[in-house]
Amino acid sequence: MFHKILIANRGEIAVRIIRACREMGIRTVAVCSEADRLALHAQIADECVCIGPAPSRDSYLNMQAILSACEITGAEAVHPGFGFLSENSAFARLCERCNVKFIGPSPESIDRMGDKANAKTTMRLAGVPVVPGSDGAITSMAEARRIAREVGYPVMVKASAGGGGRGIRRVDNEDALEAAVTAAQQEAQSCFGDDTVYLEKFIVDPRHVEIQILADEHGHVVHLGERDCSLQRRNQKMIEESPSPSPLMNDALRAKMGEAAVSAARAVDYHNAGTIEFLLDTRGDFYFMEMNTRVQVEHPVTEFVTGLDIVQQQIRIAAGEPLDLRQEDIHLTGHAIECRINAENPALGFRPSPGTVTALHMPGGPGIRVDSAMYAGYTIPPYYDSMIAKLIAYAPTREQALAKMKWALAEFLVEGVDTNVEFQLELLRDPDVERGRYDIGFLTRRMEGK
Repeated sequence: MFHKILIANRGEIAVRIIRACREMGIRTVAVCSEADRLALHAQIADECVCIGPAPSRDSYLNMQAILSACEITGAEAVHPGFGFLSENSAFARLCERCNVKFIGPSPESIDRMGDKANAKTTMRLAGVPVVPGSDGAITSMAEARRIAREVGYPVMVKASAGGGGRGIRRVDNEDALEAAVTAAQQEAQSCFGDDTVYLEKFIVDPRHVEIQILADEHGHVVHLGERDCSLQRRNQKMIEESPSPSPLMNDALRAKMGEAAVSAARAVDYHNAGTIEFLLDTRGDFYFMEMNTRVQVEHPVTEFVTGLDIVQQQIRIAAGEPLDLRQEDIHLTGHAIECRINAENPALGFRPSPGTVTALHMPGGPGIRVDSAMYAGYTIPPYYDSMIAKLIAYAPTREQALAKMKWALAEFLVEGVDTNVEFQLELLRDPDVERGRYDIGFLTRRMEGK
């Protein structure tokens, strides 16, 4: 087991990893930008190294600075969290060259699943259901038009190196195809430095259901059930829950999706924690969408319903330990819901709201968990993602978990900056959300009054 781990991230996920390490008796090294010198993760780690100015490219994306911090502190491993360098195969390779263990999959697995177009081809060959569309990246508009006609409109244009809802365009007819492809390519180049895109059939009114997997370095792979992430705005998840409230979800479908996720992991010789994301249509058919080769923002809901610590499992796998779990050992118990709390103003188009937290009260009690790096007096910097907390509620039933979450949101107080707490509370009071009757287009239709 490692004696010291460096956390190459910030905010609540860095705090989450530090706490997991502390429970395991592992010393931690935080890294911070100049803007984060007073951040919670920088204060509670055993050591902290400032790695550069505020902009991410000069700090949290600075591979050389991070590995230099490993060298001067003696950290044997790096946990990348999510975002930043977590799915960067070049960084994983650099860690290998520097004899620092990357707590995640191999660079080869990241490459194979990080390119969405290639991942889709790999899954098709592995027998995992995929959405009809291009076989890899599209190379010309003539090819795009041909494929769109074959699968039928509407279609989706997606960035091959995409993530976080970037580089995605819906196209309803051929007249709009060229403009959508060009826009997706430009956004992909700007966000990911890669303008390749692929095309797939748009599945009408699907749910976004993902399967959490764990895979060790000895060939053992298990899945931990599903999370429903259909409540999202502009392809950005807002609320997640486990198990899925879809009326289509049952033990047989869950097992089938889980088996497909395990097959997907085996197809790329995957190890560590990962998530296979699917679209589930109104007939109960599901299609591979992408794989996230890292820990997910929404991992706490799975931890609640399985009783497992996913971050600690990641660390044990990276240390070479075999999984001590069999598939038959894993059972989903109760229901968990997560709300992402952002420093933003929903009334102003969800405009980010950085600033100083002048007063703070976070809810608690049985079945309530808050993952956050906030404290009263903390100044939220304008340079990074606007998520400031994750609020998770757990109870024996979905109805009880919803009630608990509503009270927790009503109790959540943040002064000094705007947040989306009230927006989340109103959303959970919607009769359709209360009944679990929603899909990935639900929030867009609701906000547009349709």
